[in-house]
Amino acid sequence: MRSVLRRRTMLRGGAVSMALPMLQSMSGSTAGAAPGESGKGDVRRMLAICAPLGIHTPYLFPSQSGTDYEVTPYLEPLQPLRDKFTVISGLHHPDVDGGHSAEKSFLTGAAHPGQPNFQNTISVDQFAAEQIGHQTRFASLALSAGRSSLSYTRSGVQIPAQSRPSQLFAKLFLAGTPAEQADQIRRIEDGQSIMDLVRDQTRGVARRVGRQDNQTLDQYLTSVRELEQRLVSAAQWATQPKPVVDRKPPTDITDRADFTGIMGLMFEMIFLAIQTDSTRLITLIGAGGNEVVSLKGVDDGWHNLSHHGRNPEKIEMLAIIEREEMRLFGELLSKLEAVREGEHSLLDQTAILMGSNLGNASSHNNTNLPIIAAGGHFRHGQHLRFESEKSPPLGNLMVSYLQHLGLAVDQFSSGVGTLTGLQPS
Repeated sequence: MRSVLRRRTMLRGGAVSMALPMLQSMSGSTAGAAPGESGKGDVRRMLAICAPLGIHTPYLFPSQSGTDYEVTPYLEPLQPLRDKFTVISGLHHPDVDGGHSAEKSFLTGAAHPGQPNFQNTISVDQFAAEQIGHQTRFASLALSAGRSSLSYTRSGVQIPAQSRPSQLFAKLFLAGTPAEQADQIRRIEDGQSIMDLVRDQTRGVARRVGRQDNQTLDQYLTSVRELEQRLVSAAQWATQPKPVVDRKPPTDITDRADFTGIMGLMFEMIFLAIQTDSTRLITLIGAGGNEVVSLKGVDDGWHNLSHHGRNPEKIEMLAIIEREEMRLFGELLSKLEAVREGEHSLLDQTAILMGSNLGNASSHNNTNLPIIAAGGHFRHGQHLRFESEKSPPLGNLMVSYLQHLGLAVDQFSSGVGTLTGLQPS
């Protein structure tokens, strides 16, 4: 019987260790060969990216739908991978309004985020993390290029985003001291002890309450058991060596005007996290403030330019920034496509959502969102256009992505069923 190498097989010699690359003999095992290993070679991932100041849709959406669409200015940098992405027009989240406030609902679809009594719901990445997060060292990564976070827990609490590449690199790849590792395990064990105590106390309460309360307590205990399982998984990962990468720790870029450097560095960290299978669920909210971006031809603040009011000069400067944004995104796609993982590329294995919560940033409109779907074993190479009165919710695309991850779901947020026209390959 042919032996199968594990993905995290290490070559060791003296004080030096190096992770083996993906080999054909590894195709029978999951890339994360440690706690939670599923034993499958087909490793599915999801990446969601939000451009907080919108994307000028006249330069993004082709005028015709289908596979013979003409190349628009923003799609031009992506053309080397034309058959690996789909540009989608006409989508939105029903009842999600409030201009910039809709950023909170980009991955949740929760209604009316601008209202004072707004309560968010779970984001699609965290929905998936509850079910598959234990398979990797990090259940998910919430990242930011300087703003907030796209990720929310089941109770609607925002998960803080990591915005410093240096800290993210250390988290992913640098081993702590023995004392730090012991402290981490001790904190995990303390959490398990608390869960044991809460579980025992809750069972005591259950004997003294009625049927309806017992149903509520049963739901609570289910959540406790799930948390216990995640703590056990975390304890196992804490004893595993971190992957080794051929890259020096990055230096954070503090100059907000260096948009190219900031986004390029964040995309590099995302690529490394995917390549090493450190996580399978990543969210990123991109750059976008009122800084004057350091690009030739731009001499006004980015936020001011997004409110262009159809001023040709402002649109021209805005297009310089957003085309650079698409170029950097294209570089990430190309890097993922260049790396093989068994019979597929990392891009094939990763369902990517690139878009914005703003359909028209100049008027703070939250309909007809700019959306690009890439990778993920879907049939791409098209402009998928929906008319506003027949437009499915953006949640349908998220259902398609959850199914790509192997989850048996047909509904998420307002989405019921997968997105028509985006078929698995």
